[in-house]
Amino acid sequence: MIARGQKINDRYQIIRTIGEGGMANVYLAHDIILDRDVAVKILRGDLAGDEKFVRRFQREAIAASSLSHPNIVEMYDVGEDDGKYFIVMEYIEGRTLKSLIKRRGALTLSEVIDIMLQLTSGLACAHESYIIHRDIKPQNVLILDDGRVKITDFGIAMALNSNELTQTNSVMGSVHYLPPEQANGNGATIKSDIYSTGILMYELLTGKIPFKGDNAVEIAIKQMKDPIPSVCEENPEVPQSIENIILKATAKNPKNRYDNVMEMHNDLKTALDKNRRDEPKIVFQYPEYEIMEDTKKISRVRQNEEKRTIEREEKKEKKVNKVLLITGIIAAIVALIIAIVLFILPSGTKTKEIEIPDVSGMTVEKAEKALEKIGFNVKDEVTEKTSDTVKEGNVIETSPKIGRTAKEGATITLIVSKGKNGYMIENYVGQNYYTVKATLEANGFVVELKEEEHTIDDGIEANIVLSQDIEVGQELKSGETITLTIPKIVTLYPDFSTNYTIETVRTFCKQNGITLEESTVETTSYTEGSIISQTKAAGTVVESGDTLKVVVAIAPAVKIYTVTFISDNTTYKTVEVEENTTVGQPTTPTKEGYKFLGWYNDGSSYNFSTKVTSNITLNAKWEEIKSTNDKENTGNKESTDKVSE
Repeated sequence: MIARGQKINDRYQIIRTIGEGGMANVYLAHDIILDRDVAVKILRGDLAGDEKFVRRFQREAIAASSLSHPNIVEMYDVGEDDGKYFIVMEYIEGRTLKSLIKRRGALTLSEVIDIMLQLTSGLACAHESYIIHRDIKPQNVLILDDGRVKITDFGIAMALNSNELTQTNSVMGSVHYLPPEQANGNGATIKSDIYSTGILMYELLTGKIPFKGDNAVEIAIKQMKDPIPSVCEENPEVPQSIENIILKATAKNPKNRYDNVMEMHNDLKTALDKNRRDEPKIVFQYPEYEIMEDTKKISRVRQNEEKRTIEREEKKEKKVNKVLLITGIIAAIVALIIAIVLFILPSGTKTKEIEIPDVSGMTVEKAEKALEKIGFNVKDEVTEKTSDTVKEGNVIETSPKIGRTAKEGATITLIVSKGKNGYMIENYVGQNYYTVKATLEANGFVVELKEEEHTIDDGIEANIVLSQDIEVGQELKSGETITLTIPKIVTLYPDFSTNYTIETVRTFCKQNGITLEESTVETTSYTEGSIISQTKAAGTVVESGDTLKVVVAIAPAVKIYTVTFISDNTTYKTVEVEENTTVGQPTTPTKEGYKFLGWYNDGSSYNFSTKVTSNITLNAKWEEIKSTNDKENTGNKESTDKVSE
């Protein structure tokens, strides 16, 4: 066990325990060189004693430390300190997907798509570097409060590849996500990670694992033989395109799975497209249980190899019989010496019995000196206990208890006060939720989160405590629960018909992950580009993945008409004008011997203040000019000359 304040590698000072697992324990520590908080994962003691395991653990952890991707927890350091093998990683203030599923159950479809896109993107980076995770499960995926996903445990997952099925306590956490080929004893490939990812996606959508059993073997058999339950039957709102992704990822036969994780990533991107809504259920190209037949062949080969190995060992056995005989004699002599030391010598020398002095109330340092002075050893790690009477950090009692006798040289454990059992609740409103949560949990309290919807316009800062269910000044005991309420900042649909154009609507949809569908209507009642109607009512909460339909106003198409001017059956001029435009008179034409009278339409003089509403042809009208002689011949008689058009 690592004590608080202890330094690993003279650099990483332990603050507190974050979690304990079958393979390693994780601690929050402070890097005193770079002045930052880190997560330190220390390999469990029994695994640390396996030299082959440790070598592989170090080699592959160092390889994993070369990965750099926003969806992979960054590894900073790998090493060993006094027999403790450790990995130093980026410290993430978040929770595992497993804890999120336990708290909420099934997630929404848009949330699952978002998580899976990030997860597959991170895995693709690892696979491109020829690194297989081998232990993809929700416990190894962290989710931050801003929705970012981080994959962790790359080093340990790879190092465990050869040991998983023999370590029952550890495999129970992974066998629910174990590919059939690994359950059969075959090696892992990138398709093994894809299978585990498909099982994880099923759990996110349903809130439960697909295969259950009383032990690891039973679950592994189901992984090999039982088809995965239908997600669509569990939740009818899940489209077939989504179920097809899970079916393809979790195919029993690796040949039927995605060839690489980027294929799955790209499939997820288009899973909710309109053209995939009525997608038929996937049909596999290869038999699903072909892998079983291959396994039987492999098993027969292994049996033959084992038979030959036994024959070789029998030949060697005769050669080593003499060596074993000599070894047996030596072992007997050693056993005799040990018996003398343990049973005969002690009977002749009695160890001195010493009374344990009263060190209660002392500091740990003073208590250690007092006990060591009279011949006791003091255990390095202390046991902490709450106390209403003893000051925090001082000794409450010892184990064995004060006043009892113990042999000289015996090890005494100090039981140290960690303060009063009760904790006075302060006013946390307005403080950062995660800072308050860390403080309360460090004092042994359970912190529950409650979210209250607010919009950006409310001017409330994210992650700030809005209220608490325990009053200020009330005393809370270790293990009790306090609920803190923080804002859930949501975006509401505005009324797009007021002061919005189609361009601003498009920007809004892009920023909030909304699919926009546009249609248009010709109208003069609305400004061109303004919004006439919308399918999401103003004030509705925006959800990423929504589809919004809007009707956009456009101006009616402009009609063009032709006005043709003709003189003496010849086109004098042609102009094109928009509907309802008035046409000005062109330059007056000339004709020798004639006077221009004006332009006429169907025999009537055309009024040039009239708006054009159709194609028009205008003809020039002329009057012949009479000579002087003609006037003399007619005398004073009024001219009745013919008018020529």
